[in-house]
Amino acid sequence: MMSTSRALLLLLASMALLGVTPSRSDAFWSIFKKYGPNKLDHLNSQIGGRVYDYTDNHGVDRRICSKALDEKRDLYVYVPPGYDGKTQFPFMLWLHGFGHDEKNFLDFVPYLDEGIRTGAFPPMVIVAPDASVKGKPSIFNTGSFYLNSKAGRFEDYIIDDIVPFAMKHYAIRPEREAHVIAGASMGGYGAYSLGFKHKELFGNIVGIMPPLNMRYVDCHGKFNSNYDPNCVMMRTEFPRGEVIGRFYGVILIRQRRLLDPLFGRDHTDVLRILSANNPIELLETKAVQNSDYNLFIGYAAKDEFNLDAQAEHFIDVARKRGVYPEVLRVEDGHHSVKTGVRMLPTLARWMTPLLAPYVPANYSGFAGSNHDLLHTPHRGGFGRPLYLAPLPSAPTLLRW
Repeated sequence: MMSTSRALLLLLASMALLGVTPSRSDAFWSIFKKYGPNKLDHLNSQIGGRVYDYTDNHGVDRRICSKALDEKRDLYVYVPPGYDGKTQFPFMLWLHGFGHDEKNFLDFVPYLDEGIRTGAFPPMVIVAPDASVKGKPSIFNTGSFYLNSKAGRFEDYIIDDIVPFAMKHYAIRPEREAHVIAGASMGGYGAYSLGFKHKELFGNIVGIMPPLNMRYVDCHGKFNSNYDPNCVMMRTEFPRGEVIGRFYGVILIRQRRLLDPLFGRDHTDVLRILSANNPIELLETKAVQNSDYNLFIGYAAKDEFNLDAQAEHFIDVARKRGVYPEVLRVEDGHHSVKTGVRMLPTLARWMTPLLAPYVPANYSGFAGSNHDLLHTPHRGGFGRPLYLAPLPSAPTLLRW
């Protein structure tokens, strides 16, 4: 049996892996939230749009069948105010981060809905699938990284199961320019990797604190150094015991925590598979041109996994190829949900004009009782609705 001290250490280490500290722990504890039958009903009563449930989280099993994974999987779909099932809207595919699943999307819905309701964010159909390895969030499991690997065919699950399901059952514009693939942390990696590999589906790619070069090391073989264009290499070995993250000065996250479940203890094919899916390498292998995509990268200057160095390497390589992403650097930001939420206003300002041509003409954002609800006082027993909380102030957009 695991000792109490070891269990506590693993708990703290997992908090670190999720990018949370005691002052930023809401995202961590959300893993243990119970999403009962009334959770979604209450959320839907407080927003202008609506979240449709294809999960087993609320008393009834409505999960969709995935042929790629050969099992049922959870999925939420958000539709904006005024959605009637006939008029087509832009589409966003939202990919969750490491240790999370589709439930974490519910925490962001009020922010997105309020942005759409006020005209600050473009109205979209947003699909949020579960891509956790075991079909549920766990602080002790690895992430799928949206790869086809020993853990499962997660790329095929997203591309062959989720996207067709959304296009079949919801009124979505068919143009790739009206489609956004977006994600945070591991989800940001998935967004760039899948976006570059499936150009026919997506014209807009968004990465929030994304790992954009999984092979990043400096010229001394260190992965945790600041980016220096004169001292950078691509790693070819991935030692299982290598420390890839450090929190509180003593809690270490090792390479095997991420790679063993995907590639096995011997890491067979790790270099081949990572290279074939590594966003920075896909710039070349997919011959990405500036006109191919609209790209957004938001990253934290104090990222605990040194993903800021990966982002800066990617941006540098992209610029040298004539590809210019929109870049947001949060100087005091950490690898946390709090930092990600701070990026939303800037992301909205960037995305709105790109999707404007695909928003229904004369869109008002209000429909029937939802319009009345948004203009009446809250009368529930759960306190002030989250959608009434203002979006945090936005950092300054970094021009490269």
